[in-house]
Amino acid sequence: MSISLSDRRAVTTHPIAEVLAERWSPRSFNPSAQIDDAQLSVLLEAARWAPSASNLQPVRFIAARRGTAEFDAIVATLVGFNQVWAVRASALVVGIAVTAGQDGTPHRWAEYDLGQAIAHLSVQAHTDGLHVHQIGGFDPRAIADHFGLADTFVPVSITAIGTLGEAAALGEPYLSREVASRERLPLDDLVLVLA
Repeated sequence: MSISLSDRRAVTTHPIAEVLAERWSPRSFNPSAQIDDAQLSVLLEAARWAPSASNLQPVRFIAARRGTAEFDAIVATLVGFNQVWAVRASALVVGIAVTAGQDGTPHRWAEYDLGQAIAHLSVQAHTDGLHVHQIGGFDPRAIADHFGLADTFVPVSITAIGTLGEAAALGEPYLSREVASRERLPLDDLVLVLA
């Protein structure tokens, strides 16, 4: 079963940029597609130029391509549900929030800045014909231990990156989720005040 990208476009109540309307988070990655150094560097460059409170840039990344020991180590930290499909991605990027400076001063906005950086990476990926799926189901301590991260370097998310594969290869229950209609809460539920 193939998934038409036009079928995945968000149905919005107000017009938004096409790159945002078309962006979605597949699990059906092509297990033979590769991502090269240049492609991965462009995505990380987009993340680097995200807004940052006081320009502290309290974000770091671990980027690993399928077929490397680092990729396998990241996959091993994923909860079983995510391991099934993420192993097919071309690359995995661990997003790390640097929660304090070298002098111990807390970086209050670190996770917010990291979220913006990953959002920039996601939009750049879609612009470049790639797809991403962000993952929260993993063991942050295992990532920190494996890569020798300092206590202030907190793994927050993992982003799977690749090109679309065949949805049917996922099997159930993943296939049903892959082809389910895209939904969001109505804007009226999200906006508390619009003055």
